[in-house]
Amino acid sequence: MSSQITGPVAAEITSRLEQALAPTHLVVRDDSEQHRGHAGHDGRGESHFTVEIESAAFSGLNRVARQRAVNNALADLLAERVHALAIKAKAPGE
Repeated sequence: MSSQITGPVAAEITSRLEQALAPTHLVVRDDSEQHRGHAGHDGRGESHFTVEIESAAFSGLNRVARQRAVNNALADLLAERVHALAIKAKAPGE
């Protein structure tokens, strides 16, 4: 598994996804700097992320169900700290 942990929010995202979905591949990328000056960027950083995740938990699930699984694992972070999250979710072998 790989990850690009950069700060405490990215580390928390990584930890929660590992616990909830046991990924075989996980990359958490902080895209916040690309959104400087945009809505949701408050200057603290760690507000915009991309998650690439592969997990057997996604087998048989459609794209929306996969995204819901990720969102459920991160629900309070999404409500309180993370402004935007792009999700690329797949099952092994896809």
